[in-house]
Amino acid sequence: MINTGGSFSLAGKRGLIIGLANEHSIAYGCAAVLKKMGASLVVSCVNEKAQTYVAPLAAELEAPLIVCNVEQDDALEFLVSASVSHLGQIDFLIHSIAWAPKEDLQGRVIDSSAAGFLQAMNISCHSFARLARLCEPHLSQSASLITMSYLGADEAVAHYGLMGPVKAALESLVRYLAMEMGQNGHRVHAMSPGPVPTRAASGLQDFDALMSKAVARSPLRRLVSLDEIGQLAAFLVSDASSGMTGQTLYVDAGYHIVN
Repeated sequence: MINTGGSFSLAGKRGLIIGLANEHSIAYGCAAVLKKMGASLVVSCVNEKAQTYVAPLAAELEAPLIVCNVEQDDALEFLVSASVSHLGQIDFLIHSIAWAPKEDLQGRVIDSSAAGFLQAMNISCHSFARLARLCEPHLSQSASLITMSYLGADEAVAHYGLMGPVKAALESLVRYLAMEMGQNGHRVHAMSPGPVPTRAASGLQDFDALMSKAVARSPLRRLVSLDEIGQLAAFLVSDASSGMTGQTLYVDAGYHIVN
């Protein structure tokens, strides 16, 4: 259940959230919180198969649903054009997609194929840069762009494999986009949630063990919820964070401080 008691309002804010897969996805957790706070949304999913699961969620969010596979030619262009047609301008963008071929993800990084590495980088990292460029002419003053990272960008996490270097590149990209877009008042951040049982995470080896370790060692002795991840996104979308840009912000029950 989404709890927004005591939270500020996002009434009048308009934005695009990409990467909904089902009700357990981080993108949906963010969308649900932002909608409850008054934001108007456009959402996307990767293909027609995902659309079956996401369509009822989009209806609940009162948000147009657009199928967007970032590997397809002109898919992002169509997504942004349709979003602008519906929203008028874009106050925030939340990029919550990541993927790598299973054989590369579950193997050693040293053994990863060039094709698999490039595909993971294209989908999980460079798509954020392309999306930012396409949205840039339509961004409002102090618009906020957010992507999703993980602790494996900064530390070598067992079984996170290929996604570690990809997420490290994504966090570096955030810093460069923040520097390049800041002169127009636009802000760019990465959020780094702790492990949550999403469909995407299920592709990682021993993910249950990773969650158990997070519970045992994090200062709060628990996992974080989609609601808590969404609350951080709401803060970064809001004017309350207007003086912040270029950061990776953790929402992981404090796990990132523990060696």
